[in-house]
Amino acid sequence: MKELLIIRHAKSSWEYEVSDRDRPLQERGIRDAHRIGAALSAELAPPEAVFSSPANRALHTCMIIMRQLELPLNLLEVTESLYDFGGVGLRTFVKGLDNSLDRVMLFGHNHAITDTANAWGNSYFDNIPTAGFVHLKFETNTWSSITEGLTDRTLFPKALR
Repeated sequence: MKELLIIRHAKSSWEYEVSDRDRPLQERGIRDAHRIGAALSAELAPPEAVFSSPANRALHTCMIIMRQLELPLNLLEVTESLYDFGGVGLRTFVKGLDNSLDRVMLFGHNHAITDTANAWGNSYFDNIPTAGFVHLKFETNTWSSITEGLTDRTLFPKALR
């Protein structure tokens, strides 16, 4: 069985004149990431690997949640493939994962997160909110053969406020 834990970056700021990759989190985003991380730490088995988009907002969300889950930093790999807004790049990345990994956590962007959750899960979402978490499970032993799975769990910040 393969398990994919996907998290959309927390709420970012448009207040600063920086490149898209450098946009920081808003205070609300930081609080939401802490809330999601704390809630997941109480119930989530740890992933074997963590992958994040290189964008500041995704990486900062990742760092907050990894700290909450007490995950060692050596599990993290920053990958350009997750700086994706459509979903094709994200899904191509997942299908290319090493089959020795069974449980993987990804931090990325919309619409890639929502599109992937809808393409591979059995629940439909109009929009995964910022800092939203979706846990997908697949009855397969190879990442390359993923087509459809089970949306096992979702957690959105609004439920924790």
